[in-house]
Amino acid sequence: MNKLIFLVFLGLLVSCKTDKPSKEESTLNLKAYTIKQFMDNEAVGGGSFSPDKSKLLVSSNRSGIYNMYTVPSTGGAFTPITVSDSSSIFAISYFPNDERMLYRADGNGDEIYHLYLRDTDGTVTELTPDEGARASFYGWFHDGKSFAFGSNKRDKRYMDVYEMNIETLTPKLIYQNNEGYDFNAVSSDKNLLALSKTINTNDSDIFIYNKTDRSYTKINENQSSNAIEDFSLDSKTLYYTTDDGSEFSYLMTYDIASGKKEKVLEKSWDIRGIYFTHNEKYMVSFINEDGKNVIEIKDMASGENLKLPDFENGSITSVGFSRDESRMRMYVGGSNSPSNLFTYHLANKELHKLTDVLNKDIDPKHLVSAKVIRYKSFDGVEIPAIYYLPHQASVKSKVPALVLVHGGPGGQSRQNFSSLTQYLVNHGYAVLAVNNRGSSGYGKTFFQMDDLNHGEKDLQDCVEGKNWLAQQPEIDATKIGIMGGSYGGYMTMAALTFTPEEFAVGVNIYGVTNWLRTLKSIPPWWESFKDALYKELGNPHTTDSIRLHKISPLFHTDKVTKPLIVLQGAKDPRVLQVESDEIVEGVRKNGVPVEYVLFEDEGHGFLKKENQIEAYSSILKFLDRYLKKENAPLDGETSTKKIEVEETEPKA
Repeated sequence: MNKLIFLVFLGLLVSCKTDKPSKEESTLNLKAYTIKQFMDNEAVGGGSFSPDKSKLLVSSNRSGIYNMYTVPSTGGAFTPITVSDSSSIFAISYFPNDERMLYRADGNGDEIYHLYLRDTDGTVTELTPDEGARASFYGWFHDGKSFAFGSNKRDKRYMDVYEMNIETLTPKLIYQNNEGYDFNAVSSDKNLLALSKTINTNDSDIFIYNKTDRSYTKINENQSSNAIEDFSLDSKTLYYTTDDGSEFSYLMTYDIASGKKEKVLEKSWDIRGIYFTHNEKYMVSFINEDGKNVIEIKDMASGENLKLPDFENGSITSVGFSRDESRMRMYVGGSNSPSNLFTYHLANKELHKLTDVLNKDIDPKHLVSAKVIRYKSFDGVEIPAIYYLPHQASVKSKVPALVLVHGGPGGQSRQNFSSLTQYLVNHGYAVLAVNNRGSSGYGKTFFQMDDLNHGEKDLQDCVEGKNWLAQQPEIDATKIGIMGGSYGGYMTMAALTFTPEEFAVGVNIYGVTNWLRTLKSIPPWWESFKDALYKELGNPHTTDSIRLHKISPLFHTDKVTKPLIVLQGAKDPRVLQVESDEIVEGVRKNGVPVEYVLFEDEGHGFLKKENQIEAYSSILKFLDRYLKKENAPLDGETSTKKIEVEETEPKA
């Protein structure tokens, strides 16, 4: 269990000079694209093969909101299955032996997910109708006759495990969770459940629960980061990852009968996870290599890794298999390319491209590839970062810049495509996405460096990122701001509050501003993770509250002197709207320019295209006015429906 569970942002190298632009770049006829053009890039996710493998079930936001679609597995038109215009709908899976479909939806971002069945005649049945209860799909049992899901309908704090028979659609409780365990996997014979128990944001204990004799067997011996991955097909072996005795996670096996353990795969980076295809023909491994996903697929019979298609500048970011293991779907993309969906026939090597998600109005040559850099922080700690330099930047034409801070705590800025980042870079802003101490992916020592030290050394890492930017010949050192969402939003406010002269502006996207309130008001279904959060951040019910008060920007708004924009979803269950309401009110008292963009129908992350367009265009207008110092027009109107935009610059 790691810190990514807490706050997630939808939807973020030794100091060196940047490469000189190539001749091609220097003569590039760069076009400035609108945010609507960038948001007309389609986002597609999932990909469950139909039983006959003729179609895939996917989610897409092509309608402006996520809905469920099917697409032929060899390419063709998308067929809409749902037509929601309010809450986003996310496809889960076809049924194993027929074309019934599972999907999930919540209430406009409130994260109270429910599971739904769409029958072949179009009839929709809510499978988890309990009001106020949260449900999570855990996976199909191997026989395909039922699936496992979690629900907190009995106790809002804990997710019990249920089995849903797909013929009777009757749920059966198979594990009552009274102690705050997290469900991870179930054996093919249905008798063994793999569970984990969080210790802190890095470490957890893992167990096998035997349903027959109701016994628990603890697998790990030492306190370390442990994660269940999968059972073997014969239910005799458990696969798990651990960083016991190492900086990075590696793969182990546990023989259930003898208790024997064996290391089976180790890399120089974290193995993020593995899984087996349905009949254990292949093992899929995910390695977090310097902020980039590397995927290996091992043929279990030969012991050799498959040779996958070469996509030149693109990387395979995720894969999934048909139930008979004959076909694979893949997402392929990169920092300068949104991910497209492909299918691949493993026997005859046929490759089919199913999507072309980049808006045809956008020339791919105008997008910027990320570069991984590293810089030394104030105490000599090496900080990794992902750097985007605009094509138009040069020594003679310096550009403003932003330090971008990821969510978490414990998240990671990765080499993935971001429409917002590319939009800002396209309009002449350099972006340095920092992986400050406490970020995942760089070893457990680095990961734990910010424990009980938030808003201090990790903030200094961001300041040193600004200093690195200021030394680059293409950057205007007087025009560097800071931006982030969720925990990154907190870091933005901490920067403006506790280092008020370092950054020229701040962009706070649903950031925590009052740790005392946030840690007391976390959603009830985070109960199993609450103690871990308290160990890392501090317990608001103890003397830790003194430090939490000290590092909460809300109580120090009188120190903020630089322009600020705040964006918030009213349905956010993690960072409550009041956090943003009060920080805006507090900073406004200083006579500082403040803008506030509030979405009534969004949660922790903006999913609707119209809201994304409004949010991101508001950010650019704000930056143009206060960072570039251009007189960009501002939307000063207030919408009574969904969006509230307040311009609070003091009158002349």
